[in-house]
Amino acid sequence: MEDDRGTPAFRPLYRQVRETLVQRLIDGTWTPGMLLPSEFQIAAELGVSQGTVRKALDAMAGENLLVRRQGRGTFVAMPEESRILFQFFRLAADDGTRLFPESRVHGLAREPAGNVAAAALAIGPNDEVWRIDRVRHLGGRPVIVEEIVLPVARFPTLAEMEDIPNNVYALYSERFQITIGRAMEKLKADAADNPTAERLGCAPGHPILVIERVASALDGSPVEWRISRCLTDGFHYRADLR
Repeated sequence: MEDDRGTPAFRPLYRQVRETLVQRLIDGTWTPGMLLPSEFQIAAELGVSQGTVRKALDAMAGENLLVRRQGRGTFVAMPEESRILFQFFRLAADDGTRLFPESRVHGLAREPAGNVAAAALAIGPNDEVWRIDRVRHLGGRPVIVEEIVLPVARFPTLAEMEDIPNNVYALYSERFQITIGRAMEKLKADAADNPTAERLGCAPGHPILVIERVASALDGSPVEWRISRCLTDGFHYRADLR
């Protein structure tokens, strides 16, 4: 590692340091809630300046991977309910209120992926997946019918759980050591089919928003494919573009 200047052919040094440190989260060297070594110690270990380490840690804190606590140090972020949930949950009431969703699981099945899920998750069509069927409520009202598909190879003991929690991303982190680093979504307008309409309490053919998401772990591998069918009466999809 040399200097902190980036050119079109090279990544800035702090990005290289960030990738090295993120790998420690991926391989479990650094675990949720753990206090990190000091910037001086990390800099000495990697042979870079403290300023470079600080910039890398700031980037990771900005991604909610780390938490800086004044006077105490830098910690690996815990999968706190509200922070992680609202990082990836984009529906808000039309008056701007961010409501905390509640989820009710209606089914968990283990079956071959099939072609569509396999393509999304970069696995074989005969590889087994879990399919979680749930309905999410906002303000006590059913608003989202959701199907979540996970590779069994990455989540082998999912069926042993008595209950699948509302915040599955916290579950992935705490039980399976898989931290979601990013998610890609596609949105389209559609009409509710009969099963969706029944669960959402609307008429068949009622307008809905369909959100398809592929969520990836910190190493970039896709680990979740999700289809959310949403009522938008009184709600909207909110995204901050920077």
